[in-house]
Amino acid sequence: MSASSPPAPSPAPPPRKLVVAGLVVDDDGQILITRRRADQALGGLWELPGGKVEPGEAPAAALARELAEELGAAVEVGGVWDVLHHLYPDFELVMIVYRCRLRPGEVARAVEVADLRWVPAAAVGDHDLLPADRPLVVRLVAEGPPPWSPSPPR
Repeated sequence: MSASSPPAPSPAPPPRKLVVAGLVVDDDGQILITRRRADQALGGLWELPGGKVEPGEAPAAALARELAEELGAAVEVGGVWDVLHHLYPDFELVMIVYRCRLRPGEVARAVEVADLRWVPAAAVGDHDLLPADRPLVVRLVAEGPPPWSPSPPR
């Protein structure tokens, strides 16, 4: 009998990160995009604002917190608009995108982001976007901004 070597172990799957993003739409149907700071991974690229969901945190609550931190403004988090998956070289990203709007009287400011812009849906793709956000542009251009829909009761 010949001894065969055991099969090589499968590489560990990349870590999975759950993030949330806000499709923030104003009364004129313009979309809020933010530019990542130079000191962040993929710095200088544009994205829908949002961030990581902390352990034990509800995704919608995480988004409200992240947008307050990044934009210095309170938002209303509506229903889920999309869920997408993107495989980066070092991790697997799962992103829940919620339809959002600024609360009355609130003004978005670049607090923890390098810059922000309100742009028509058709012009979002004219910006150098994060790879994970690019598929959302196709849907935005095809369908236009979604109407406001509050999140379902919990």
